[in-house]
Amino acid sequence: MSFNMDIFRKLFSSKDGRQAIGKIEYAIVGLGNPGREYENTRHNAGFIAIDCIAKELGVNLKSVKFDALYEICEMCGKKVILLKPQTFMNSSGKSVQEMVSFYKISLNNVIVLFDDISLPVGRIRIRKGGSHGGQNGMKNIIALLGTDKIPRIRIGIGQKPNEKWNLADWALSKFTAEDRKQLDCAVCDAKDAVKIILSQNIDKAMNQYN
Repeated sequence: MSFNMDIFRKLFSSKDGRQAIGKIEYAIVGLGNPGREYENTRHNAGFIAIDCIAKELGVNLKSVKFDALYEICEMCGKKVILLKPQTFMNSSGKSVQEMVSFYKISLNNVIVLFDDISLPVGRIRIRKGGSHGGQNGMKNIIALLGTDKIPRIRIGIGQKPNEKWNLADWALSKFTAEDRKQLDCAVCDAKDAVKIILSQNIDKAMNQYN
């Protein structure tokens, strides 16, 4: 019996203690700041998008590792990890780097969702790579992963309405009721864009939503 149990353990466990759950093909990362005070703020659009995806898939991000909340699930026939770094925005790359290294995920299959002040509320833009555009979470991810060729979905949160607004204060401000309605539409588009990327390719998603 003990011999059989040894075989069982070898089949369902890896050398580093990871359960043999099959290779994770994609990582879907939403950026934001942890804590109640940041809920429903513009800078947390990435978190809101991940929560939308998780809700459709019927999962909750309750697992804790990589300084992040995460869940492993299936989406469009692909095994994916949904990830919300809990390091605060400017250090998001630490969580992403640890997760990518642990699961050996191709950087071409790491899709990052984050807020963009250059886009109107309700709009999204998909890119295969490029500069961080001033978004500090994406800036940190690019720096730690050593490449800017990381697919991303930028979610519009609107430009600050006037010069009285400090940029940081605007990003951390709450959505108005009307803006939140438009954001929810953008988040839904981002979710559907992720599905197209997984089931077809990023070019199809870019053609449809950009």
